[in-house]
Amino acid sequence: MFVLLLSLSTSIAQTKDSVQQKVRAVVTDKFPITRVLNLTYESNTGYRYSSKLQGQDLPKTKVESMYQAGGSININFLKSRTWNLGTNIGYQFTSVNSNRLDPIAQSTIQSTHQYHYHYESLNLTRYSRLWGKVAFYTATVAANGSEKAIERINGILSATVVLKATREIQMAVGLIGFIDPAAIIPVLPTFAYKQQFANGMILDVILPKGVYLRKEVLRNGRVSIGSDLNSTIFYLYNFQGAEKVYTFSQMEINSGLTYEHNLGRSFIATLKSGLKTIPRARVFEKNKTQRDYVWEANPDPSFYINAGLSFNPFAKKRK
Repeated sequence: MFVLLLSLSTSIAQTKDSVQQKVRAVVTDKFPITRVLNLTYESNTGYRYSSKLQGQDLPKTKVESMYQAGGSININFLKSRTWNLGTNIGYQFTSVNSNRLDPIAQSTIQSTHQYHYHYESLNLTRYSRLWGKVAFYTATVAANGSEKAIERINGILSATVVLKATREIQMAVGLIGFIDPAAIIPVLPTFAYKQQFANGMILDVILPKGVYLRKEVLRNGRVSIGSDLNSTIFYLYNFQGAEKVYTFSQMEINSGLTYEHNLGRSFIATLKSGLKTIPRARVFEKNKTQRDYVWEANPDPSFYINAGLSFNPFAKKRK
């Protein structure tokens, strides 16, 4: 969903000129929202969490360390004046080192778990006009899974209308519908707003993804402060001895500073750091909704640092 939101926000700069010209203008920006290749590494400091299994309290657990590494590829391989067909492929590796107190043996149990998660999607976008405004519609077929198998196939439908598109202000509203039994909300409203101020500050809002205030610094850098919504998902096998496949889903809010630097030759380096809060972490059967969870945790906030490198062959060359 978050990848789709970023792709939708790329198109809000369309005006009365041709749709494809405006999309191309945004994609070739020095710091484009969507990029062809992304590589990331994130490390989290230790934190504690309380949890419940089937409504029963479990001993508190401390995560000593957690790190994630992954990457994604975004490619539009077929396009015309009014539509394009693209794909998004991604992978994430998660490693968690934790310990908990065994109330019976009165000893500490240490454990390290590693998880693999991949996702793939095929996205068809159609551009047209609605009520005299530029509009675009996207249909997505997505799959995800682990190193063992593809565990889930779902669909996403979206419609977005560009309300305003000037040099200073760009605004769009839309709806996203999920064809997925695990979706908490089947239909979700979206809102994208970008305003450039006279002092060079930029307000960048993509709801429900995040809100950032940005400012270009030095010659090829940009600093941003704000918050964004993210998630960690992977699949569990033999959870509590059961032979079923379970889904771990964790919603995250990352708040802090981001620095991006255009390295030239279409490469952008990114460094993020701040506070991570986790409103919800649940485990539920793969084919059931998140409301039918069997395990739930309430983690404490923690600090994170994220380093990334992206490649965009269509980026503007800096003089």
